[in-house]
Amino acid sequence: MSDELMRCIEIKGMGGPDVLKETERPRPKPTKGEILIKVMAAGVNRPDVLQRKGLYKRPENSSDLPGLEVSGEIVEIGEGVDGFLKGDHVCALSPGGGYSDYCIVPCEQVLTIPKGLDFIQAAALPEVCFTIWYNLFIKGALAKNQSLLIHGGSSGIGTMAIQLAKALGISVYVTAGTAEKCQACLELGADLAINYREQDFVEMIETKTDGLGVNMILDMVGADYVAKNFSALAQGGHLVNIFFLNGSRVDIDLMPILSKGLTFTGSLLRPQPLELKKKIRDDLEQYVWPLIEAGKMAPVIYKTFSLNEASKAHELMESSRHIGKIILTC
Repeated sequence: MSDELMRCIEIKGMGGPDVLKETERPRPKPTKGEILIKVMAAGVNRPDVLQRKGLYKRPENSSDLPGLEVSGEIVEIGEGVDGFLKGDHVCALSPGGGYSDYCIVPCEQVLTIPKGLDFIQAAALPEVCFTIWYNLFIKGALAKNQSLLIHGGSSGIGTMAIQLAKALGISVYVTAGTAEKCQACLELGADLAINYREQDFVEMIETKTDGLGVNMILDMVGADYVAKNFSALAQGGHLVNIFFLNGSRVDIDLMPILSKGLTFTGSLLRPQPLELKKKIRDDLEQYVWPLIEAGKMAPVIYKTFSLNEASKAHELMESSRHIGKIILTC
C-alpha cells in the first residue's frame, strides 16, 4: 500500500455488522490546530453501532468513518499546535475516523498516555473518561461522601466510573444483568451490585440507604427507568442520562422533580464545543491520570479484534456479553 493511502473501515450502507467493510482512502493531512495520529488501537463504542444502523447523526464536518477514541503515535502536527511533538505516544477523543490507520484529531482532545499503560489500554480511556468526568463531576458536581447509582455497571463506562468514584470517596451502587457481571463490579469496588433481572433496584437502594436514596444516578437505559430513577434519588438528587437504550419516549409523573427538588440532565459528548472538551481534557490530566498512574484505577479490557474484524467487534458489542471495553488493534 502506498504511503499516501491508509486502511480504514467504512459503513457501506446502514444495517448489521456486515456493512462494515475494509477499504483504502487517502491518508489525511492535519490543518491548523489538528494532530495526525498513527493509530495503534481504537475503542469500540455504542455510538459506533448506532451510526452503523443509521440511528446516530454525526456532526457536520466530522469523518463519516466510525471510531470515537484512539491511541497511537503523533506523526504530523498542524499549524498552531503547542505542547505536543512528533513521536509522542498519545490517546485522543476523536471526532470520528478512529477505525483507520491514521486519524485526525483536534489538539484540544489529545492526551499523553498515562505512565504504565500500553496502547490497547490507552485506547479504552478517552470516550469513557471524557463522558464520566463531564457528566458526573462538571455538570453534576458529584462530591466526596455522596452516593452514585450506575446503570450498566459492567459496561466500559460503568467499570471506569466505579473505580473513579470510589477513588474520590463516593459510595457506588450498580445494576447489571448477570451474576458474573455483578461480581465483576464488586471486585472493582462497587458497594452494592444489583442484578436487575432478579431484584428491584429501587427497593434495593431504599434498603441500602435507609430510605434516603442516592445523590446521583448515571443512566443509559431510559424508558421505564426514568420514573424508577426518580424514586431512587435522594432529596435534591441528580439524574444524568447519557443515552436511552430502551427508548426516550416516556409517560411519567414529573411531580417528584418538584417535591424532591431533583435535577434531570443529559448530554451527548460529540457535539460539545472544543473549549469545553479542552477543559475536560485538562481536568483529566490533573485529577484522573494521576490516579491511573498510581494504580488506583485501570481500564477493563474484555477483548481485542484486529481492524479488519470490526464486524465481529460490533457483534460482541450488540450481544452485551462483554464486561468492560472492546478494542480494535491496527
